[in-house]
Amino acid sequence: MISPGPAAPPLRRRGERMRQAVLAATVELLSSQGLAGATVGAVARAAGVHETSVYRRWGTRENLILDALTTQLDSALPVPDTGRVRDDLLAFFSSLAGLLGTAQGHALLRIGVEHDDTLDDRRGPYWSDRLDRAVVMVRRGVERGELAADTDPGLLIEAVSGPLFARALLSGAPLGDALVRGLVDLALDGARARPV
Repeated sequence: MISPGPAAPPLRRRGERMRQAVLAATVELLSSQGLAGATVGAVARAAGVHETSVYRRWGTRENLILDALTTQLDSALPVPDTGRVRDDLLAFFSSLAGLLGTAQGHALLRIGVEHDDTLDDRRGPYWSDRLDRAVVMVRRGVERGELAADTDPGLLIEAVSGPLFARALLSGAPLGDALVRGLVDLALDGARARPV
């Protein structure tokens, strides 16, 4: 076995440049080695910064991982506006299923549900904030008359997202397009506007 040479000295990165290097290294380690491999020491080495700089900025490993994932993945869940509620929901939940199928998405999901007193208040709201943004798609469907006026937007979003989260966390079963279509259609069948 070849032993690695001495570690390269940390670079003198500061401010936003240091933050971006550390976040990119965190996401890369999560992708290649999973949650267990993304230690503060490993991230600092990969980013070329001092470990103490990482702790000074983020405080805990969990806060670092949460910041890296939310920064990287926020763009992965856009809220579409196609003019049809079904198409909006299919696009949104296909993106969510794709995200949950990645190492980063799975790590973010695990962090969101694992109990850890060292993790600050942002972990729970990550998913709830993104799902709260999604209710606008249902509200637009109600306004256009595609859905019944008494449709509960949050409940409809939860009805589709819940099984996706359960599969990602519990069974590891596939999160493909057929599943997303089935869940969206099932939820919409219960919320469609009925002729009077």
